[in-house]
Amino acid sequence: MKKLLQKLLSYLGQDIAIDLGTANSLVYVQGRGIVIQEPSVVAVNQKTGQVLAIGAEAKQMVGRTPAHIVATRPLVKGVISDFEVTEQMLKYFINKVAKRRFLFSPGPRVIVGIPFGVTEVEKKAVRDATLQAGAREVYLIEEPMAAAIGARLLVQEAGGNFIVDIGGGTAEVAVISLGGVINARSLRVAGDKLNDDIIKFAQNEYKLLIGERTAENIKIGIGSAFPLKEKKEMSLRGRNLVSGLPEEIMVSDTAIRKAMERSIKQIVDEIKSAVEQTPPELLADIMEKGIYLSGGGALLRGLDILIAKETKIPTSMVEDPLTAVVRGAGMVLENLNDLHEVLIETDELEPPH
Repeated sequence: MKKLLQKLLSYLGQDIAIDLGTANSLVYVQGRGIVIQEPSVVAVNQKTGQVLAIGAEAKQMVGRTPAHIVATRPLVKGVISDFEVTEQMLKYFINKVAKRRFLFSPGPRVIVGIPFGVTEVEKKAVRDATLQAGAREVYLIEEPMAAAIGARLLVQEAGGNFIVDIGGGTAEVAVISLGGVINARSLRVAGDKLNDDIIKFAQNEYKLLIGERTAENIKIGIGSAFPLKEKKEMSLRGRNLVSGLPEEIMVSDTAIRKAMERSIKQIVDEIKSAVEQTPPELLADIMEKGIYLSGGGALLRGLDILIAKETKIPTSMVEDPLTAVVRGAGMVLENLNDLHEVLIETDELEPPH
């Protein structure tokens, strides 16, 4: 009877999975796949408190608006920093995709990916914001687990899987076996920190003030974790801090790699530490299967080569690393009864039986 009721409710309101990221949010709808992939940015009019734009439209406004219109990211390092704005963003996503078949249709069931090791308070904040945004039920899944499922690793079997998910706010390192996380750590050093490194480098080295978007374009354009075969250069435009006038200089991949070196080393050290603490039997599996990289940060040139060199374990990028977490959460959504053990059980949250 309970299963029949769940089927009826799912028919009435489509279930969705959300990868609520610091930099980007992705939404997967049951039976339709990924339907939204937008920046986690909200533009708010501070005089009225009104939300003016969300996602890509809001990102266009960053640094280009009057003083009273502020484009903010409601998540910092994977955790909600502004509850009301996060709720508005979730409401926007849910309303955009959850096509209700009838006027009285219930809200969707929603699975949300969250960083590993967040506190009970932080879990409750995500759950409450999602419920307030119109969800009927909320399930939480840890991002490395979701990424491993999205990469089609056999997480429910008795074999070691090693996944590194590098997003905008956090880098998650996890060893997974038998549907559970054996050994994991979450590092608040990821894509955004690398952008910061480039901003600081431009200030210290060239007395040049650049914005976050410029830093990110440089990182994507010529950034790397390991020396490149071909040298790359790119123009860096900003304001000279001494003269106050605009200036353009050329920077090399070597200079940008040096700028990001310390942060990349922190991520690599965290991976090495996880390898050292992995039980021998699981480590034997991992040495055979290798380390898998997911998330936008996995796209940094040469990161796989550097990790393989430092750990002596083959390292590869999963297919379409940007969408691995939301694809995994979506697969759990499509098979809730078989995969419910991978969800996080909180005091208030019971997976379906």
